[in-house]
Amino acid sequence: MPKIKTRRAVAKRFKVTSSGKLKRAHAFAKHILTKKSAKRKRNLRKSDLVNKADESRMKKMLGI
Repeated sequence: MPKIKTRRAVAKRFKVTSSGKLKRAHAFAKHILTKKSAKRKRNLRKSDLVNKADESRMKKMLGI
């Protein structure tokens, strides 16, 4: 059976943590920032983990 190819778009967006979870960046943080509060923009800078429901799908795309 051949190796599973990594989906490059997914590989650029997600990183695997040491415990095997997937780390992601927040959306809505790049433009139209004037209407967003400082607190909201500050929280959008932080990374987050991929939801448990989506994790297996993303790992499949990453070839893990």
